[in-house]
Amino acid sequence: MAVLARTKCDDLERAWNDLPIAPHYEWLRRPEIGLVLVRGRAGGTGSPFNLGEVTMTRCALRLADGTTGFAFVLGRDQRHAELAAVFDALLQRADDVATESRELVARFEAMQASRRELKSRKAASTKVDFFAMARGTSPE
Repeated sequence: MAVLARTKCDDLERAWNDLPIAPHYEWLRRPEIGLVLVRGRAGGTGSPFNLGEVTMTRCALRLADGTTGFAFVLGRDQRHAELAAVFDALLQRADDVATESRELVARFEAMQASRRELKSRKAASTKVDFFAMARGTSPE
């Protein structure tokens, strides 16, 4: 579900349009926008603290065959949550569509990993190492 939540909505929309047959579904919970509290840690390892609130959209649906899909995405994009929930449900099936969906999610995951790697390399290139030089003793 995390990969689908981080995938850009345009990529999910293209994948939806490429499906041979669009699955029919009914809403269990229509997309709802709300707030969630984000917590952080100083230095990534310190004590947790409340950082702030972010908007989030969630939904749940059921495919015609009874398979249920859920989505929680950051932001207010209801279509993104809808598509993520549909693909979440498709991933749980045991047919060719599920296999294609797994391959699709693997591609999305690879795209996200390469973007993370690129961002990490860019950040590493700006790293500055600070050090203290030993002071010499002054002659008396």
